Amino acid sequence: MNGRDPGLFLVMLGVVLVLTGLLLWSGWLSWFGRLPGDIRWESDHTRVYVPITSMLLVSLVLSLLVWLFQKLR
Repeated sequence: MNGRDPGLFLVMLGVVLVLTGLLLWSGWLSWFGRLPGDIRWESDHTRVYVPITSMLLVSLVLSLLVWLFQKLR
């Protein structure tokens, strides 16, 4: 590991965050959080939201990105 690896990682993380922000802002990710398997329960004074399927999808994508990052090094 040389001194440039953390910088490259931070730049890539910034690009991913900016792209995700643009997708959220434009409405392209409006389906996220409403997938089958995401649990929502609402009553008069309480809201419970458990995004099981959405978090599994996030975990899968992040795992794939880490695997690709390691293969490209």
